Amino acid sequence: MSVKHFPLDRERLEALAEKYQTPFYVYDEGAIRENARAIQRAFAMLPGYKEHFAVKALPNPFILKILAEEGLGADCSSLPELLLADMAGIKGEAIMFSSNETPSAEFRKARELGAVINLDDLSHIEFLERAAGIPDLISCRYNPGPLKEGNAIIGKPEEAKFGFTREQLFDGYRLLKQKGARRFGLHTMVASNELGLEYHIETARMLFDLALEIFSRTGLRIEFVNLGGGVGIPYRPDEEGIKWEDLAGGVKKAYDEKIKGGPLDPLCIHSEYGRPITGPYGWLVSRAVHRKGIYREYIGLDSCMADLMRPALYGAYHHITIAGRENEEASKTYDVVGSLCENNDKFAVRRKLPEIRTGEKDGDLVIIHDAGAHGRAMGFNYNGKLRCGELLLRPDASVVEIRRKETAGDYFATLDLEGLKDFIL
Repeated sequence: MSVKHFPLDRERLEALAEKYQTPFYVYDEGAIRENARAIQRAFAMLPGYKEHFAVKALPNPFILKILAEEGLGADCSSLPELLLADMAGIKGEAIMFSSNETPSAEFRKARELGAVINLDDLSHIEFLERAAGIPDLISCRYNPGPLKEGNAIIGKPEEAKFGFTREQLFDGYRLLKQKGARRFGLHTMVASNELGLEYHIETARMLFDLALEIFSRTGLRIEFVNLGGGVGIPYRPDEEGIKWEDLAGGVKKAYDEKIKGGPLDPLCIHSEYGRPITGPYGWLVSRAVHRKGIYREYIGLDSCMADLMRPALYGAYHHITIAGRENEEASKTYDVVGSLCENNDKFAVRRKLPEIRTGEKDGDLVIIHDAGAHGRAMGFNYNGKLRCGELLLRPDASVVEIRRKETAGDYFATLDLEGLKDFIL
């Protein structure tokens, strides 16, 4: 069972709501730091371990700087993510650049920063050569197709647009060597939010076997394997999370069986976890503004799926508590919804909760848990919705704003409003 905890009491949260106005995200810096340390302690048993935090999960330079201070790198997939990593002090090979259908300008920036480029397709070798040249260290992403099952979020590997086939990898590494590469990595990413421990250990075994086959068939020594991310978190209170020690121990056992003492030993182990590092330590806080009773009972929040779209996009569960009323009986059944003009703008459906008070000033504060990854990051402006801000709870219990709420001025900033005055239809 996972315990759903929020680090601020109702009085403190009301004070923050008065100062910053809901909705907003809250992240717990101390918990994120300790989690980053825990993963590195666990994986220290493996050679050359490096975690590249998946920037897409929480693309805020304050968070990235915290993780950089704890020794983590960054996994980036776009030019802005590269820039975020750089401004947070993550440099050189601590950055993995794993993009797809990549513009040449992004390859050039990755090379300029000294990032490890992780190619997504055989055809991208010549594209990269023309755009930015072939670096000394290069990685390739493997798509195992029907040899490996995916899961509900990421889909079946054989239906995914990502990565090289098995045979393409051998040709790709040979071609990269011909074009001047001297150091090589191997990467895969085949699941998302997967809570099965053995699934992730089996992924490591698959990569170890493949690295050995690449050496046997091409003579190229893989320097590191990147296990990807995909480790899930227990969104539901009745779920169990994966323990870092169990995962690292399983990977170590597979390493000892397949790699230790052989031609690839030592083979460095990398990962790119995002969700399990920050996900449990971020919360979306909203005010319950409206109650509506028709065929169901609805509670309308001042946030919407523009702030957290996982429930609408994936049907994902996020636990909900009411500030100061966590121990009250869940006596009512509600759909908890936002104000977007879409019927799937729902944070919870038929959810048992305490009776919720509503109102713009005195409505209950509703806390949506496990929103510290793929939450604010996936926000959008459909319906002209303005995305919420982000707050950071420091270890000394102070709170700082690390991203302000969007304004109407932000929404209109990319329009040429001066040109509109003279525009004639």
